Amino acid sequence: MTYNPEPKYEHGDQLKVGILLANLGTPDAPTVKALRPYLRQFLSDTRVVEIPRIIWWFILNCIILVIRPKKSAEKYATVWTKEGSPLMVHAQKQALLLRGFLGQKIKSPFAVELGMSYGNPSMASAIAKLKAQHCDRILVFPLYPQYAASSSASALDAVWRVLLKTRNVPAIRTVKHYHDHPAYISALAQSVLEHWRINGKPSKLVMSFHGVPKFHLLKGDMYHCECHKTARLLAEALALSKDEYLVAFQSRFGKQEWLKPYLAATLEALGKAKTKRVDVICPGFSSDCLETLEEIAMEGKHIFQSNGGGDYEYIPALNENEAWIHAMTIIALDNLQGWVSVDWDSAQAKKDAEMTRLRAKALDTIN
Repeated sequence: MTYNPEPKYEHGDQLKVGILLANLGTPDAPTVKALRPYLRQFLSDTRVVEIPRIIWWFILNCIILVIRPKKSAEKYATVWTKEGSPLMVHAQKQALLLRGFLGQKIKSPFAVELGMSYGNPSMASAIAKLKAQHCDRILVFPLYPQYAASSSASALDAVWRVLLKTRNVPAIRTVKHYHDHPAYISALAQSVLEHWRINGKPSKLVMSFHGVPKFHLLKGDMYHCECHKTARLLAEALALSKDEYLVAFQSRFGKQEWLKPYLAATLEALGKAKTKRVDVICPGFSSDCLETLEEIAMEGKHIFQSNGGGDYEYIPALNENEAWIHAMTIIALDNLQGWVSVDWDSAQAKKDAEMTRLRAKALDTIN
């Protein structure tokens, strides 16, 4: 085993707590050249695709990576911004804002970095940045409200792979999920109510979550249950009756059965029923991305209206919503107890660091 080099450390260097925000990832550009390696890395993950490797290798390399990069690049081009990928832009702003919000709550030193399961910035680069800042404790905060093996666990796998090559492994804590956290539900409810304040209330609110194969549920993945709990709590916060909202699942891939009801079929049925207006929200996404902006906001609207439906509104993800950054801060602090302090004294910390350095020098452990 070859271990990654450790950052330079001297006795007396101030140790910090690191917060690693983990998200799925995005290609570097909306081009075929950038999409091919990104899709290869993403679709090679055994957490994402649970098909025998020999069979899947042939499907992936001889079919999908030949056809899909061009189609995906065209879709990414429809949502790409001047600043870059929507997911990356929002995630970077979330990291910056969380750093500021946490700085108002705690005095002890900390650092916040963003890492992606696939693409850049990689989990390895994020952990390297935290270690370079002398973070000896790291909270891994996957930006997935509902736990799923194919998302949350995949992000943690990416962290563990880095740590397997790390000589001086930091203490690690992880946020498993926050699908029912009051601050998260409150942030969702506030975003919906603000949208309705401006646009009025719809005939039906559709809460759509990313789909996964049904066998994940049958084998013990809790994702399906957590999605429904989020939906129920959000409906209660909005004072909605059972007839005023629906739960659906999007992004089905392949021929096997996935979690139902499928969003496309749901929107088609609502359209054929001549529903006057539908609002769709994706509570499983902390940031808008290709899936929400192209599949939900664009394709979903087309399906609904081409089948006779009326107005269609997509309610944006929480993104940089202040209530969401506040919720992120609360969730982080809930998981940082004992690691951070509001009473930390920088002057005393400098004195302690100097004493550590002098003691080490006296023992002739440093030059």
